[in-house]
Amino acid sequence: MSGQRQESTGSAGAAKRGAEALGEDLPPDWSWVEATVWTKRMVSALVDGVKGGRWYSLMDKVYAPATLAVAWERVRANRGAAGVDGVSVERFAARSEVYLAELATALRAGSYRPQPVRRVDIPKGDGRTRPLGIPAVKDRIVQTAVKLVIEPIFEAVFLPTSYGFRPGRGCHDALRDVDRLLKEGFTFVVDADLAGYFDSIPHERLMARVEERISDGRVLGLLRSWLGQDILRGMERWTPTAGTPQGAVISPLLANIYLHPLDERMAAHGYRMVRYADDFVVMCRSREEAEAALAEIRQWVAENGLDLQPDKTRLGDCRQRGGGFDFLGYRFEAGRRLVRKKSLTRLKDSIRAKTKRTRGQSLARIVADLNPLLRGWFGYFKHAHPYTFVWLDKLVRRRLRALLRKQEKRPGFGRSLADHLRWPNAFFAEAGLFALHTAWHAARHSR
Repeated sequence: MSGQRQESTGSAGAAKRGAEALGEDLPPDWSWVEATVWTKRMVSALVDGVKGGRWYSLMDKVYAPATLAVAWERVRANRGAAGVDGVSVERFAARSEVYLAELATALRAGSYRPQPVRRVDIPKGDGRTRPLGIPAVKDRIVQTAVKLVIEPIFEAVFLPTSYGFRPGRGCHDALRDVDRLLKEGFTFVVDADLAGYFDSIPHERLMARVEERISDGRVLGLLRSWLGQDILRGMERWTPTAGTPQGAVISPLLANIYLHPLDERMAAHGYRMVRYADDFVVMCRSREEAEAALAEIRQWVAENGLDLQPDKTRLGDCRQRGGGFDFLGYRFEAGRRLVRKKSLTRLKDSIRAKTKRTRGQSLARIVADLNPLLRGWFGYFKHAHPYTFVWLDKLVRRRLRALLRKQEKRPGFGRSLADHLRWPNAFFAEAGLFALHTAWHAARHSR
């Protein structure tokens, strides 16, 4: 598909209407593509394949006003902090038409240059930090526009065994796949962890994989410019030589592109792998098969400039206690699906922060603050063992009883029988407190 141009719709609203119209005539798997970029003819080429397997002349679709308008709407919906230039989403919105026109002109003329990425460190539960890159708003818009253009090209070849950051796929889909394989007898599991994956992807090898599908030099130049963006953290400034900046719109797609050959290799050997971005497990029927799979993984990782975390890469029979594995927040062990310790610890810390005995607010205010946290957590972990919900409900109510005692200027931690009689479980239910075990019981009987 070489010289095919799109008519500009001129607005995100018109683009959305165009996408809806396009989706009516497309297979369900492709209804998510953006109609301002992907015509019916182009989508047909995705399904049927293009000559040589490579796509040309894509840059005109990136700087098309309609594509940039849709990209801007997505960036605005995601909100996010300002980059190094200090331009926030709200400030950009005040003059969005002018800024988008300037972006289109710069991209068309080849004068667009990304600004450095602002680096911040996000605390992790284990006391360490995770680096997060915050590109400027205009760079996030251009990255989104490029993603709208190139993502379907790679989605056409990605395997169904990968679930992370892909249209119409998510964590629960990956977890369902793991559940299904366990029930089918694939209980020997290789749990592999890549060391600093997003920071260690070799740039040249990554670009070589992108170039297997894309031959537009200007689009490739944009991707290279983002991989080589300077990083600013406080007074420090440096240019990365490997990796994709975590926080960049384009990074998850590039990360999936780099690991796609691993998906292919494991599938070619008949291994059942379930991958969510850089987090993956290989499900096997025997220890010998699992050991062979781990050897394949080690070889591929070494050949592709990556490393495995020695202390986080293991092999075990998850039917046995101590032989389980963690995946996407859950712990699979001894036939049970539990909540991973780190996920539980994170929730308990949040509950404690919201129920400090020194918090001088009414029970109604505190319950209103707690409920969104509990509902959201349950929405993700509702398939865990029910004992977890019973135990957490007890923790929440005990914290609230201690808080109520403190408000009455009485010492204690809410554990006495008198406190349970004065503020029984029904008291908190009447106050509107979300009960995890009650929600689990209701969900179980509504199936």
